[in-house]
Amino acid sequence: MIYREFQGKSLSMLGFGTMRLPTRPDGSIDELELGKMTDYAMAHGVNYFDTAYPYHGGMSEIAIGRALSKYPRESYYLASKYPGHQIAERYDPAEVFEEQLKKCGVEYFDFYLLHNVYENSMGVYLDPQWGILDYFKEQKRLGRIKHLGFSTHAQNATLRAFLDVAGADMEFCQIQLNWLDRTLQDAEGKVEMLRERGIPVWVMEPLRGGKLCRLSDEAEAILRALRPDEAIPAWSFRYLQGIDGVTVVLSGMSDFEQMQANVATFAEEKPLDEAESAALFGIAEGMMSGVPCTGCRYCVDGCPMGLDIPALIATYNELCVEAKTNPVMWLEALPEEKQPSACVFCGRCARVCPQGIDVPGVLEKLAEKVASIPKWSDICRERAEAARRLRK
Repeated sequence: MIYREFQGKSLSMLGFGTMRLPTRPDGSIDELELGKMTDYAMAHGVNYFDTAYPYHGGMSEIAIGRALSKYPRESYYLASKYPGHQIAERYDPAEVFEEQLKKCGVEYFDFYLLHNVYENSMGVYLDPQWGILDYFKEQKRLGRIKHLGFSTHAQNATLRAFLDVAGADMEFCQIQLNWLDRTLQDAEGKVEMLRERGIPVWVMEPLRGGKLCRLSDEAEAILRALRPDEAIPAWSFRYLQGIDGVTVVLSGMSDFEQMQANVATFAEEKPLDEAESAALFGIAEGMMSGVPCTGCRYCVDGCPMGLDIPALIATYNELCVEAKTNPVMWLEALPEEKQPSACVFCGRCARVCPQGIDVPGVLEKLAEKVASIPKWSDICRERAEAARRLRK
């Protein structure tokens, strides 16, 4: 396992992110599978585990706390986050923090983050009415938080503004960084900004919610010609291994096979050389036509229609590549009030979107695309009729 030093601690570069844990058919976390994954991680040197208050409807903290409870508390590092990015009428950091400690079954967090400091939440975090930053600074003084930091999906100007005000109290920063977002979201600009201030980088979305695990046949052929034995997902991690300042790379693993593959990748450092980087960045240039949704689901909670916005956007992106019936088959099974056309254009989704996506505009375009594509039910009816004609 690759390790990075942080204030006298040796952190596994691979961190286990718990936003996309294995689930059962009913949507609940499969704690048996999670336990197996956690045991494998611990046995192979992974010592950093990341959760958050809203993950899996609030159950992620409980599940990972249970999975880690068999191990000595000093044998792993546990991180969680305060949900000040969520739109609410009031914010009570003490109430949430005490609940989180109880849910995880611990007396302290090794790492604690202000969750997603961005354009619409920075004011919440800095508002003296809520006293969020002061509260968590006090918890750090008391030893209930060992290291205080923040995650962000903000534009670079907003990140700079937050650092100007609160940067002296932030020991690390978690950003979305991968070989596609290095330019699409100027993630490398964020890295440089943090490096200038001496703030280590934690990485989230290294695979962009799984979107960088599978590329076009042409793109994969280019990469395999350069590294025949390297799996496609591993390229994303190799890219990060070569960036100065990156300390922890969080991967939201959903099954045991992903855990095994990622542990194998981080068993040794193999950063990309100049030619390999150029090939990867060239592929990125050809991928920047879709909507950059990562499936974080921040938009879903505030939607008055309860639309599954990430799934709808994923369908839109697929239709942008090829306008065919298959991507919208599942749409036909949705009730009318869950269709993209049900969007009421309130704009709440766009206001909380870390990627700055004009969600209502995308849903409107999706509705137009869907209307122009033959319905799967009509295709089935036509095929059945054709079959009957053949039988006659």
